[in-house]
Parts: sequence; C-alpha cells; structure tokens
Amino acid sequence: MAAMKVHGYPLSTATQRVLACLYEKDVEFQFVNVDMVAGEHKSPNFLPLNVSNHLLNILSHTESRATTHYIAHEYADKGTQLLLPGSNKTMAVFQLWKEVEAHQFDPPSTKLVFELRYKPHFGMTTDTAVVEEYEAKFAKVLDVYEARLAESKYLACDHFTLADLHHLPTVQYLLGSSAKKLFDSRPHVSAWVADITARPAWSKVMGMLKQ
Repeated sequence: MAAMKVHGYPLSTATQRVLACLYEKDVEFQFVNVDMVAGEHKSPNFLPLNVSNHLLNILSHTESRATTHYIAHEYADKGTQLLLPGSNKTMAVFQLWKEVEAHQFDPPSTKLVFELRYKPHFGMTTDTAVVEEYEAKFAKVLDVYEARLAESKYLACDHFTLADLHHLPTVQYLLGSSAKKLFDSRPHVSAWVADITARPAWSKVMGMLKQ
C-alpha cells in the first residue's frame, strides 16, 4: 500500500494533532506542506478530504479530530493503542474527555494561543484584556483537569489515548507563553503536561517544525 499523503500547514494545531496520531500509530505517510499564509488552501487545485484514496487534508479542528479517530480505528493493530475498548462505562469516560477537550478546553486555549503566540509571530499586537479574560476562563477548566488527574494518570484511564493526544498542540504552544503559569500552578496538570509532551511521537512532530 502506498504511503498516505497528508496535506497540512505545520504551524496549524489541527495538522499537528493528526501528525502526532500518525507517529503514535507508526503509519507511513508523506507530508505535503500547504502554505495557508499564501492562500494555497483556497486554490481550486486543493483536494478535498479523501481518506479512501489515502489523501488527507488537515486544516480544520473538526477534521483533525475525526481524522485521528479514523486513523486509530483503521490502524488499530499498529503502534500505540489510542482507543479505549471495553464496557459502556469505560467508553463513556473516554468519549466524555474527548468532548471536554473539544468544547471546554479548546475554545479558551485556542484563543490564548492566537493572542500569545500567533499574533506576535505575524507581527500583530496582543490584546492584554482578551488574554486576561481567557486566562480566567481557562483556569476554571484546568481546575477540573487538576481534580481528574489527581485520580488518574491520564484523562480517560491509566494509559495515553486520543483524549490526551488531542490536547498536545495547544498545550505545546501555551508552554512557550505567559499562560504556562496556569499549568505550573496545578501539580497534577503540570505532571500530565510534562508526560504527554515528552512522548517520542510528539518529539517527531516538533522536529518537523524545525525543518
């Protein structure tokens, strides 16, 4: 089988999420850089998402989460076991934390990434009032995480799953910003962040950004 082609933008959290999953699953792929700054993703030559033909275009958050789930199922016998088969209760906990990431963690964290990392990178001015507002919102979410991680090494269970992996891009960006203090002030969250960002698969994603 030919290697999967992955079309994405390396600085995109959506792209990084899928790359992390592919590396965790030891899936061979060819990365095709799409320059969103230059508007390549709006070109008529830009192909739609087509997993059946082993073509992946990963530029949106919704697509990235659906794609990681597809990869984890399609390559269930390879690499890290990122799903959580078992009882209805076990599956419910797994699905719950995937939903918490998408609907509670991601909105404030993505806003902070935009203000604290993307804006400076592209020469724009950070809005300190917005940062203060969203740090307060994010802190409340992290309090829930701190309580959960006091009981469990990872979010869904005692091993790393998609529920943890989906957090990696925004967590990594925020570690390089003033918002890092929100992780550091919560010992269980801090330990979890250190653990997931040290995974070999994630190190490979970070290596791609340096190329």
